[in-house]
Amino acid sequence: MAGGQRQVGLSAGPVAALHPYAEQVSNPLRSLLEEPRPSAPPVRVWRDWALLAGVAFVGVLEVLLREDMPLPGLSLVLGVGLAPLLLWRRTHPLAVVATAFGAVAVVDLGLIATDAPALDVYTMIYFLLLPYALFRWGSGREALAGLAIILVPATISFVFNWSGVGDAIGGVAVLMSAFALGWAARTQHGARERRLEQVKSDERVLLARELHDTVAHHVSAIAVQAQAGRALAATRPSSALEALEVIEVEASRTLAEMRAMVRVLRNESPVDYAPQPGVADLARLAGASPAGPRVEVRVSGDLIALPAAIDAAVFRIAQEAVTNARRHARNATLIDVTVAGDRATVSLAVRDDGDPGTAEPAPEAGYGLTGMVERALLLGGTCQAGPCPGRGWAVTATLPRQVAA
Repeated sequence: MAGGQRQVGLSAGPVAALHPYAEQVSNPLRSLLEEPRPSAPPVRVWRDWALLAGVAFVGVLEVLLREDMPLPGLSLVLGVGLAPLLLWRRTHPLAVVATAFGAVAVVDLGLIATDAPALDVYTMIYFLLLPYALFRWGSGREALAGLAIILVPATISFVFNWSGVGDAIGGVAVLMSAFALGWAARTQHGARERRLEQVKSDERVLLARELHDTVAHHVSAIAVQAQAGRALAATRPSSALEALEVIEVEASRTLAEMRAMVRVLRNESPVDYAPQPGVADLARLAGASPAGPRVEVRVSGDLIALPAAIDAAVFRIAQEAVTNARRHARNATLIDVTVAGDRATVSLAVRDDGDPGTAEPAPEAGYGLTGMVERALLLGGTCQAGPCPGRGWAVTATLPRQVAA
């Protein structure tokens, strides 16, 4: 019995020691298997049709001009016949890989069985787009399944059509490069999407802070009026009624602001009670800049008693648009900021006179504009950016005078 116990202890020791390493190996594999497909892959664009036409043209041209091509008819059918699969490589990456590489494996096995020469079609280099699309647009499980499928014709080619170690290493390197490029593009796109979502979330939190400030102001006014009415009720009964009227107005406005705050609040965050700039502060943006064009601000219409959220949004959208114009508008001399208010909406337009197509921010610089668009949408308005007719760039926004409940 004692000997048996010692045997169990000896056998359990190495297993326990290897367990952390087994977990380290299994965690990345589990993470890969649980990787979902990227959202909203483009179905087909004009470049896909141009690619298909180019592959078909080159395939026919290769069959006609190459004198050393074995089995030209079969090569044309295989190389050009599978080219339409490129149109579905993003939406159905695993099915496309299985069809294309499965067909190649079947043909290779048939040629080996009949002692026919192996196919050598240069046009089929477009096959490298399929493993790229598999790792770029497929899920983790699809990527692993597609990798196993791709290894079948690759192994058949290495075993039965061996042409040397150099060619084998080169083929593996090219194939692995396609996988790596697909995964790198997927990772970069995912990081950008996460950054955009973070910017939108930060904008929601900032808007909630501003609404919190407004609600706190209204509640303070209600408390003051209630205290004043209570103190004067004995000597001036009419003052209590006046206080109740003020409290009713303030309470109604507070409820509206609270509904808006609950709707936009997404994350918990410390509250900043610093006053937010608004339409009255747009004059800060005006004037000449030593490193950029002159800024002119024009304000017109009814802009009195705007809700705090709308007031702050007008300033922040204008500020972001002016900053982008100063950074990206080439050869611009003037940035015109126009704000107009009516009974229902507040309109903002920021235009520059830079060279055509030069004010559009680079992808990594467009997060501020994304936040402004998110803020406008949360408030029930719109915000758009695009080139002006002729030259320059414009950012326009329309916001309601009342925060949507």
